[in-house]
Amino acid sequence: MISIRGIQFSLHPFFVILMLFSVITGHFLELIVLFSIVFIHELGHLTAALLFGVRIRSVQMLPFGGVVEMEDHGQLTAWKDMIIAIAGPFQNVLMILAALLCRELSTGDGALMNYVIYGNAMIALFNLLPVLPLDGGKIVQAAASLFFPYHQTLLWSSRLSLAGSAGVVFFSIWPLFQGEGRIQLNLLLIGIFLLYSNWIDYRHVPYRFTRFLMTRERRYEGLQRSGAFAQPIIADPTKHLDSILRLFKREKYHVIYVMNKQGHVIATLPEQRLISAYFTGLRT
Repeated sequence: MISIRGIQFSLHPFFVILMLFSVITGHFLELIVLFSIVFIHELGHLTAALLFGVRIRSVQMLPFGGVVEMEDHGQLTAWKDMIIAIAGPFQNVLMILAALLCRELSTGDGALMNYVIYGNAMIALFNLLPVLPLDGGKIVQAAASLFFPYHQTLLWSSRLSLAGSAGVVFFSIWPLFQGEGRIQLNLLLIGIFLLYSNWIDYRHVPYRFTRFLMTRERRYEGLQRSGAFAQPIIADPTKHLDSILRLFKREKYHVIYVMNKQGHVIATLPEQRLISAYFTGLRT
């Protein structure tokens, strides 16, 4: 682990295992190229986040990408999340173009340039799968939060990512069912890692939603400055507080109209009142 300007860079144990295999099998040069590709990919995420004023805690390198741990205190919008996510694969596209140019100009080893092109294409395409914590999963989750309540977005993106991770595991062992007797070990390990990560993420949905509510005040200030309109939520007096909060959308400010059975509005509440009641224990 090394620290650069307060950012911790480290290798995931999965990457260390791959390094040992590469030394044993004599593919150390390919590993160095792969590490460089992944590192530049992660630098794309890191640079985009820093440009948006986000503090980066750490970067952990994986064979197919990495994990950038950011401190988000409500300043990131869904669009900023999508830009940060796409910044990684965009670096892969730039590296592919650079390798193609070098190959055409004969300024580099042809075989090496082909490997650089192939490696970048595989990492970019794999990361664009709509599975968390891959970039594609983050893009889909951020885009969905523009249209659906945030709690619902968190819940269903985690569930779909669990299914997608299981699909990766199944695809890796599919040759066994075809009678070939060989499994794609690298893909199997990646699938298991994704499955485990998404299971943990699914269990942490309540915590992530609570953190979302805690940062609503800063988000409200931004919406107020931009002159955004409030989105109404209609609720009856018997509706549980939790169920109302779960209707909140990420990019909207809400005003709650409490309506009785006769269709008369008996109270108008800003969302801050409900959030305050939630954290003070008044949940009914």
